[in-house]
Amino acid sequence: MKEYLKFYINGEWVDPVTPKTLEVENPATEENFAVISLGSQADVDKAVAAAKAAFPAFSKTTVEYRAELLEKIAAGIQARLPELAEAVSTEMGAPMWLANAAQVPAGMGHFATTAAILRNYKWQEVKGTTLLRKEPIGVCGFITPWNWPINQIACKVAPAIAAGCTMVLKPSEIAPIDAMILAEIIHEAGVPKGVFNLVNGDGPGVGATLSAHPDVDMMSFTGSTRAGVLVAQAAAPTVKRVAQELGGKSPNIVLPGADLKKAVAGGVIQMMTNSGQSCNAPSRMFVQKDQQDEAIAIAKATAESVKVMMPAEAEPGAIGPISNGNQYQKVQDLIQKGIEEGATLVAGGPGRPEGFNKGYFARPTVFANVTNDMTIAREEIFGPVLVMIPYEDVDDAVEMANDTVYGLAGYVQGPEEEANAVANRIRAGQIQVNGARPDFTAPFGGYGQSGNGREWGEEGFEEFLEVKAVIGYKAA
Repeated sequence: MKEYLKFYINGEWVDPVTPKTLEVENPATEENFAVISLGSQADVDKAVAAAKAAFPAFSKTTVEYRAELLEKIAAGIQARLPELAEAVSTEMGAPMWLANAAQVPAGMGHFATTAAILRNYKWQEVKGTTLLRKEPIGVCGFITPWNWPINQIACKVAPAIAAGCTMVLKPSEIAPIDAMILAEIIHEAGVPKGVFNLVNGDGPGVGATLSAHPDVDMMSFTGSTRAGVLVAQAAAPTVKRVAQELGGKSPNIVLPGADLKKAVAGGVIQMMTNSGQSCNAPSRMFVQKDQQDEAIAIAKATAESVKVMMPAEAEPGAIGPISNGNQYQKVQDLIQKGIEEGATLVAGGPGRPEGFNKGYFARPTVFANVTNDMTIAREEIFGPVLVMIPYEDVDDAVEMANDTVYGLAGYVQGPEEEANAVANRIRAGQIQVNGARPDFTAPFGGYGQSGNGREWGEEGFEEFLEVKAVIGYKAA
């Protein structure tokens, strides 16, 4: 059992004010492999005080200095990539191939990309006799999830450092180990004391306290819409900025002119990656009704080809377990709900895959003949479950795609000009056309109950800035 019992506050590893521990479970084995401390209000107060004290000096450091810090952190992640990948895989169940190829490199990529953005950013401009200045917002509180842990931490920490902010991070208590390693990397990179602080804990003990803290100027939260509402409510009395990246039920419109086999198979694979635990997963596939039979056959064959394996042994393309027991049960309940509501079960279904009698492993599942009002078409399942919805024409597909409380992402497959036109009609923060690869410079965030604000790229960097207008400015 590995022990991670200290918090990183003001540049040092310190004991919690009141000892309280939590064991961290490996979802592939249902066995505990590590133990962490759970923080309290007293720990949050110490961390916020350190961040507040560090802000005046750090906010005045040079762009080049902060860019070099980001690059040192990226290099530190690269140097410890195998260790970080193993931590991510063990704590949340990602197959080692995915942890090495995407989970950890994505986090590293955000630090490197943000350094480049910082060096080229225009901090002030004169409009007439008014000077517009961009300044760091102050002390930031971060609450991050378990599904892409180091990636989501990097999305917040990198732009905050770039902007000259200071911060307190509460990583997910389900997947906290990668964050502890990252804190070591940040320390070794020479980030000044108090700039980055880490307090482990749960939502009520640390998350709510951080959100409500009067000395925190901004909260950035990634997680469920339900929890995001709680963060916003706690933050409201102090009128701090709240940036949220929340849930999704993203549409994937396969146009009649698309390469059906490529589009459907690609959509299934993308849905199953990371065991379906991606907020922007293409979970609703819309296929024209005359192509349904062929599309269903392709989806069935593709889903049945996806292997479920132990994370350490998984070959490329295979998936691991759901990240925790509560989420596993939610996935199972929603699969059962789909059956009860009359959707056609094409592949997978309830229970563990053959050969597994423990671990939170779910079967790659596809439902067809789904209507957009069914529970499985409305609620975010966050597991390897795809729903296929037939449409009459493209207008019908777009109308159903937008008939959701969410608006995080969307996908369109088909002839380029038509696909681009349909992309412009989907109400979501990021649209991928014809399998385009992720772009770290592209803003990521949602409409509606998928949140507010943006991460990634220049827009994500600007979330951490205030705008000051100096009226009557006269250049020297």
